[in-house]
Amino acid sequence: MKYEIPEMVKRGKCAIVNNGSVTGLIGAPGAVANVSSKHGVTGLTKSAALQYATQGIRVNAVAPGNVRTPTLARFIAAHPAAEAAVLSALPQGRWCEPEEVADAVIFLCSEAASHITGHVLHVGGGWTARQVCLSALTCKGRPMRRNRP
Repeated sequence: MKYEIPEMVKRGKCAIVNNGSVTGLIGAPGAVANVSSKHGVTGLTKSAALQYATQGIRVNAVAPGNVRTPTLARFIAAHPAAEAAVLSALPQGRWCEPEEVADAVIFLCSEAASHITGHVLHVGGGWTARQVCLSALTCKGRPMRRNRP
């Protein structure tokens, strides 16, 4: 963004889409470096959106979840039981396809998203919806216990 924003300011009415991750929206034990860096992408996106909105530059990000990639295929090959466990935790019950992430980027760059800035769009089959439910006061219609100091 350091080099693209000055050129975009000259042109006006531009869009930047950063590549984050679902780990930039939630925490994950055992992945502190990854989670920290992806939260940094989220913060950068939101702050840059505020800073450049009046100059016609929209700044958003995508936050993919588990995307079917060669890296994922290698992981599943090494840990076959993990696939069923991960898919059972995804509300849509399937992997995200790379084209679905690309479609989200195209949308955020389009005129259809002309009034969207500072948003991190999760593309991951509802994973963060489940996380919100777990932190809400009620889940599945039942009150959840809150520990207060």
